[in-house]
Amino acid sequence: MHSLAIPLVRHGVAVEPLYRQIVDAIERDIASGRFCTGDRLPSMRTLARQLDVARKTVLAAFTELEKRGRITRSPRSGSFIADVAPGPMAVRAREMARLPRFDHARIALPDRPVSARATFDLLGGIPALDAAPTVELARALRRSVTRDRGKTLIDYGDARGHKRLRAALTSWLARTRGLSVGIDGVQVVRGAQNGFYLAGRALLSRGDRVATESYLHPSVRALFRLLEVEVVPIPIDDAGMQISALEQLDADRRIRAVYTTPHHQLPSTVTLSPPRRKRLLELARDRRWMIFEDDYDHEFQYAGHPILPLAHQDRHGVVIYVGTLSKVVAPGLRIAFVAAPPPVIARIAEYRRFVDVQGDQILESAIADLLDDGDIERHVRRSLRLYRARRDALCEALAADLPMLRFTPPTGGMALWARAPGIDVDAWTRNALLHGVSFQPASLFACGDVPLDHARIGFAACSEARLREAVRLMARALPGHSNRR
Repeated sequence: MHSLAIPLVRHGVAVEPLYRQIVDAIERDIASGRFCTGDRLPSMRTLARQLDVARKTVLAAFTELEKRGRITRSPRSGSFIADVAPGPMAVRAREMARLPRFDHARIALPDRPVSARATFDLLGGIPALDAAPTVELARALRRSVTRDRGKTLIDYGDARGHKRLRAALTSWLARTRGLSVGIDGVQVVRGAQNGFYLAGRALLSRGDRVATESYLHPSVRALFRLLEVEVVPIPIDDAGMQISALEQLDADRRIRAVYTTPHHQLPSTVTLSPPRRKRLLELARDRRWMIFEDDYDHEFQYAGHPILPLAHQDRHGVVIYVGTLSKVVAPGLRIAFVAAPPPVIARIAEYRRFVDVQGDQILESAIADLLDDGDIERHVRRSLRLYRARRDALCEALAADLPMLRFTPPTGGMALWARAPGIDVDAWTRNALLHGVSFQPASLFACGDVPLDHARIGFAACSEARLREAVRLMARALPGHSNRR
């Protein structure tokens, strides 16, 4: 409901009646765009008190406005601005609002790397939102704000993150990843993307060369472009990034850092082999590289045990390890972490103080409770059973309805990487979207001269029945599908 500040003229020559001054003022506000269709006006009693006039004066004004079609009135609901076209003043005000009246720097922003969502969501990084531990999270949030410490959670806090969450993370990382980091070696961030951005801003300089795998998530590629560093792709094969090619690159063109997804390369799902891991760490030690390790899906391993991160083997302080709870709990929470030597964390935190100050302490305290109480690990175990069944359902459906695809069931993660020989995968994904199915073509991830006849197909977000229906729709969307058998 809008308030009305109407300067009434009560004395003087040829002064208009008070009710007409109210009518004129409201009409001016409508013409200027201050009032829009559907806005509610104060009650006549309230407005009479605000303007220090008799209620019958406001009644006369509202009656006149209703006759002119400016307002509608209801005995129960009140008075509202009618459905009227905006006057010239309102149109002009809106046009002016579209254009700034000042010069500003034209920062070159990269294209926004967003994959379209559909009814059947087979994007690779979307967890099962219907299975998220919302009850446990709600309980933990209530506890956080009602305990004595709730008073401190609404105050300024540590730029590195809430101390309880950093302590809980150090214990969790030791149990699940074999990482020996103290509380000063952990930085809580608003999602992995935020972690890489803060680390990149704090540690890299414009023009630095960063080596990446030749398939790269588009959001990471865009982030490096925003950081104004040069991305140099390194070929991958069945054993992951080709370290020999990385070594040769550094001999020709000095690099500053390496970005890698060694557990399950995104999107190809291959794992960096132990000999290559060892050699990469040796090169980083000898050539003073920093390694950005993106361990985006460590928890989801369906065969054997998860391979421990590069950071577990790091004895020389070269790895900046980034993990996330967004895929474990829910992506909208935006909770992730950076683990690195304390001086690195201190520099990242110092940079963060200038651009973000701190994180959400109430949420961070609640997540600490979920870790301490074991709720996160119980949810991971449930998710593993759920995702394994969904992976198997997707593989069976693809084998039945799209037998031309070539893929190996992934041993972990939330998506598979399928080769589609002889198929225009970009056209296929566009057609599938029209059928209500979203998945990702290889071209979305290409960061070098790589095969484009592949697709990344996720399975975590859909039930087994919906996955089977999605695959049937994918088969219909396949270019020339009527002649495929």
